[in-house]
Amino acid sequence: MSTKHSKAAGVFLKNIEKSKWHDATFWAVRTKRDVQAQSLDEWEQLREMASNIKKHTITHMDEYLEKFATNAEKNGIIVHWAKDAEEFNSIVLGILREHNVKKLVKSKSMLTEECEMNPYLEKNGIEVVETDLGERIIQLMDQKPSHIVMPAIHITQEEVGDLFREKLNSEEGNNDPTYLTYCARMSLRNEFITADAGMTGANFGVAETGDIVVCTNEGNADMSTSMPKLHIAAIGLEKVIPDYKSLAVFQRLLCRSGTGQPTTTFTSHFRKARPGAEMHIVLVDNGRSDIIADPEHWETLKCLRCGACMNTCPVYRRSGGYSYTYFIPGPIGINLGMLRNKYEYTDNVSACSLCCSCDNVCPAKVNLSEQIYLWRQQLDSLGEANKMKKVMSMGMKLVFDNPCLYDTALKFAPLVNHAPRFAVYNSLNAWGKGRELPVFAKESFQTMWKKGKVK
Repeated sequence: MSTKHSKAAGVFLKNIEKSKWHDATFWAVRTKRDVQAQSLDEWEQLREMASNIKKHTITHMDEYLEKFATNAEKNGIIVHWAKDAEEFNSIVLGILREHNVKKLVKSKSMLTEECEMNPYLEKNGIEVVETDLGERIIQLMDQKPSHIVMPAIHITQEEVGDLFREKLNSEEGNNDPTYLTYCARMSLRNEFITADAGMTGANFGVAETGDIVVCTNEGNADMSTSMPKLHIAAIGLEKVIPDYKSLAVFQRLLCRSGTGQPTTTFTSHFRKARPGAEMHIVLVDNGRSDIIADPEHWETLKCLRCGACMNTCPVYRRSGGYSYTYFIPGPIGINLGMLRNKYEYTDNVSACSLCCSCDNVCPAKVNLSEQIYLWRQQLDSLGEANKMKKVMSMGMKLVFDNPCLYDTALKFAPLVNHAPRFAVYNSLNAWGKGRELPVFAKESFQTMWKKGKVK
């Protein structure tokens, strides 16, 4: 099995100050989430309802997708179906070319990241401008998001200041967050005015009414759709929910779980194109149908993309988003990556302590750690198991299956306490990298028990 994640994490941890800041920042978000959860007596009931609604919708996906598409078309929206990323990108490009679009302003969408839409459109002569502040920073830096909700949280204000001086001609030495936000706003205002089309993702698609719901804190989704005459919405099949009663449940959970806020600043509903404009919805499969058919991993589709699992994950917080090889990091990213390609993304499976904290905070009760454990059990059959770990496991089995050998190992284990450091801490001892081994007791619990010292 590859060690890409562990090597990348090692590089990340070399900057001790930044890694500590990263850990503390996301733990603070997790703490805010806990405060919000504890303020609602019905929090656990809401999680259970969300889980059940998602389970019901996913297992009746064909009915709800047809209902959603039918109602959207009744509202005058043009609905498209894309079986994969290639078809999705082709459909979007076709719509843009039909309207002679040269510039597209885009609200945040992880689906378009998944389909690598931006480079595809740019290769075909379309300028794409990210309008979420974090995404815009990442775009100007030519990087990928390191978190699904806070894509640029790993970047310091000093780094943003340097970037804006280079790209937006901001004042030298002025790294004040309010000023930098003002600079971004002025730059994006011009992009909104001169754009030919706007694109949004969708947090939810309501089957009963045919409208999509987009949650933002910056209002960029509204700006992206209120100025250009063309609006394209990209939505994964799993984002469709039955009705507004269901939406009320998810609305109370989503932002509290993701950022520790009672709600997002803007919750925008798009049911039809505004007068004189045109609206398209592209429903994207891209492997989701296969996930539904997977008896062990279908629950991944219950995910609301709130990022709570990342905020609580001790591995993500201490290794950073770029240590993962799949574009979505953290517990949900490990599972999604394996579902995308279980040979290419196996290195991420070890980036989990199986503490189950992700399961405990997930608003839709996705069994993330259980799924990661199941993926680990498949590594050997996939030919991706770590060879050293296999040898260690065989050695442990040999010791545990032979009581005499086990007793002998216990008896002589304290000798390790007096061994030269180079003999204990070397390339064969992965645990010893950054850690000190525990001191072996002079007398084992088993020996003490036999002597009657333990009562």
